Amino acid sequence: MGNLHKSFDRRDFLRATAGTTVALAAASVTGAAATSASAATRLSIPKDRIAIQLYSVRDKVTSLGFAVVLAELARIGYQEIEFAGYTQNTSILGRQITLQEIRGLLDDNGLRAVGSHVGLGNLRGSLQAELDAAEILGMPYLGTASAPSNTNTVSAYLAAAEEFNTWGRAATARGIKLYQHNHAGEFAFATDQPSVRLYDVFLKNTDPRYVYLEMDVYWAFAGQFRFPGFEPADYVRNQPYRYPLFHMKDGIANPARGDGYDMVDFGAGNMPYEKFVRDIGPRDTHVGIWEHDGGPNALPNPPGSLGAAERSFNGLTELLA
Repeated sequence: MGNLHKSFDRRDFLRATAGTTVALAAASVTGAAATSASAATRLSIPKDRIAIQLYSVRDKVTSLGFAVVLAELARIGYQEIEFAGYTQNTSILGRQITLQEIRGLLDDNGLRAVGSHVGLGNLRGSLQAELDAAEILGMPYLGTASAPSNTNTVSAYLAAAEEFNTWGRAATARGIKLYQHNHAGEFAFATDQPSVRLYDVFLKNTDPRYVYLEMDVYWAFAGQFRFPGFEPADYVRNQPYRYPLFHMKDGIANPARGDGYDMVDFGAGNMPYEKFVRDIGPRDTHVGIWEHDGGPNALPNPPGSLGAAERSFNGLTELLA
């Protein structure tokens, strides 16, 4: 898995801390210390909750349809699905598939809908309809992969934070949690206040009761390459309950690229995922969602993007073993 095991091997970490755990247990009459030591080595990304963002296999969803794709993803071992639209080629059924039919396919394959990416325009103009769709599909989260604002000023991000707070309150009233998914640009510095990081403005001014974050780990490291001065894991460790979802995609370091990495199947890169998983700490539970932005271009084809999905599932399973 690239340098995942070169930089840090979690098994070595567990072995190294095992003696400490035993010693603490022996010293504790109540067992509380042993519980604390056990928690210190517990992964907060469960291996039995590995999910996939369907954008990674969007070509197969369009051409083969949800029935074929969801069955294959379940066979591979994925447990949860993050949506990127609810349509397929109308030639498959002679019409467009319905949300109720998609829900039936999820249930038939033992899959759960965890969330969905929709555009900012959808949140502004048809929020209740998007929440209706989330309810039908049974998803606990609804989000967007759009930047809070396309204007990189503090004032624009403050206005965006208020907008997200409003949407988040509406989602919470329906029992659904709203989230924002980052790319690299959110970690830029404000053009009007060059010492202020835009992501920090958004995080500080969104209400933690109503607005959550889905950290795309790949793009966070790309943001670190472009706009140095932060560690992605620090955000999660400091506010773990605000990060219920991760996008876990891998990359090979390439300083010649603007974002510093070439995206690859999970496990084929050298992003420091072992260190990231350790550094975020054991608190709370985060769902790991695999995504590859260029999945439809995966070779060999066939199996193409579904082959990348299987290879990456195996890579994630190895990381979280």
